[in-house]
Amino acid sequence: MESTGVVKSMKDFYWDIRPKPEYGTIELRVCDTPLTVERAAGLACYLQALCRHLLQRTEPMPAEDDYLVYTYNRFQACRFGLDGMMVNPKTREQISIREDILATLRVLQPHAQALNSLAALDEIERTAGQEGNHATWLRQRFAEHGSVQGVVRSAADLLRL
Repeated sequence: MESTGVVKSMKDFYWDIRPKPEYGTIELRVCDTPLTVERAAGLACYLQALCRHLLQRTEPMPAEDDYLVYTYNRFQACRFGLDGMMVNPKTREQISIREDILATLRVLQPHAQALNSLAALDEIERTAGQEGNHATWLRQRFAEHGSVQGVVRSAADLLRL
């Protein structure tokens, strides 16, 4: 793609997941707006355990038709967060994103244990279970303060804790 002039580097690919050749890693878009180190670490450990699980190749390979619901699922996640609904591409059943994350956490337990990150997954379970994510927290601060300045002040206060 570089030779065609369409892209200059991997940074020109706007995917939800993309290779990062200079580090030998993959880059995943942030799934929340982490406002604490604990939440950011929890997300990183969740994704690390998920990658470890996927590397075992116990899941069936995606079929082309599996991608038919991708845009719908992505929109639901972006617009409604944990309260969005997603369609399982294999079963065609709908489940809340919150429920899917909690079910995935159960699958990832052995991987988190092997990676010594069970405590970090507890953070994700609390987030998906009862606390809610930081994007929701930011919306609540906006409703409370009625201004972006109030949201920024609240977020900065939380980051200082």
